[in-house]
Amino acid sequence: MCEISIREVEVEELTPTLTEALDRLLPQLSPGLRTPSGEVLRAIVGDPRTILFAAWQRGAIVGLLALAWYRVPSGSKAWIEDVVVDAAARGLGIGERLVQTALERAAAEGIGRVMLTSRAARRAAHALYRKMGFEEVDTVVFARITDML
Repeated sequence: MCEISIREVEVEELTPTLTEALDRLLPQLSPGLRTPSGEVLRAIVGDPRTILFAAWQRGAIVGLLALAWYRVPSGSKAWIEDVVVDAAARGLGIGERLVQTALERAAAEGIGRVMLTSRAARRAAHALYRKMGFEEVDTVVFARITDML
């Protein structure tokens, strides 16, 4: 098996490697997703409370995960978002390594609770999350699209 490394993504410019990875991986997460602009990516990785982790294999990005955290009166919390592993690289433990890396970083930041959401059809992802100690909670997630002015 080829060595896999997990690294924080630093975006000085939108490189061909990152663009290709996002173009390939985001639609695997959800068909309507498209690669953000370089300006948006720089804002994401420039935010001190957001980290984009990438899994690398043979010089290519084969997985991504975003971790974002915040503090509110009820405690410090983080969300794991946009977890995706290339279909050709699944079953190698890449998703587990990405999640473990995010959990370690959350702990280092003093985060008390890490949460995530996952579509009902993503059964393999659910099994991974349960294996890693996540539990389903009795809550309802509401979402609303806002107009960006």
